Amino acid sequence: MSTGTLYLIPVPLGEDTLAAVLPTDVLSTAQRLTHFIVEAPKTARAMLKLMGTPHELRSLWMEELNEHTKDAALEALLAPLLAGHDVGLMSEAGCPGVADPGANLVKLAHARGIRVAPLVGPSSILLALMGAGANGQKFRFNGYLPTQDAARIAAIRQLEQDSRKQQQAELFIETPYRNGALFDALVATLAPDSQLTVACDITTASEYIRSQTVAAWRKGNKPDLHKRPTVFVVYAA
Repeated sequence: MSTGTLYLIPVPLGEDTLAAVLPTDVLSTAQRLTHFIVEAPKTARAMLKLMGTPHELRSLWMEELNEHTKDAALEALLAPLLAGHDVGLMSEAGCPGVADPGANLVKLAHARGIRVAPLVGPSSILLALMGAGANGQKFRFNGYLPTQDAARIAAIRQLEQDSRKQQQAELFIETPYRNGALFDALVATLAPDSQLTVACDITTASEYIRSQTVAAWRKGNKPDLHKRPTVFVVYAA
């Protein structure tokens, strides 16, 4: 028996943008599938309903994969694929495998000879870079910065130094309720002529993307980023 295909199904960054960010073919694939590996079953079922799945939600095979999933548990998640079923991998928002715990499952699927098919959808990281006016030819995504003050300041200074030396854009994110503290640290620590981009609620009705020097940020009003998904971009070249 041939193995199934692992489809990496993007999820909108906001529920109000479904038709704007997901092609028809992606929706058709999501509607066809009956087996899913998801970050959170409750929100995944709500998203599949929004995507128009014709299947009874309770009938769907759905297993959980999040940051707490042990590597030893990944093999069992591939069982339907090895039995010939196509499976959809979904994260909470955006693209599976990018700033997301699904990468290790994708790696194991390749090792088991399973076809992996990434589908087109929104990536807040790439969209933020597109809207930043920074170096799109050379960039690095750094995930989360340290939360402790001294370590965070040291990390910011290192990223700025690397950006200036390598002429590359530095991207990172934060837990939404800590956005304000990170923004304050960036504005206080970065050089006045460094460029700082704040990209918030990307693709939604409340989208906010602003890119300017740190000196300009210091003179202007602080953006309201509390509990709003945000990508930060620093470019000091």
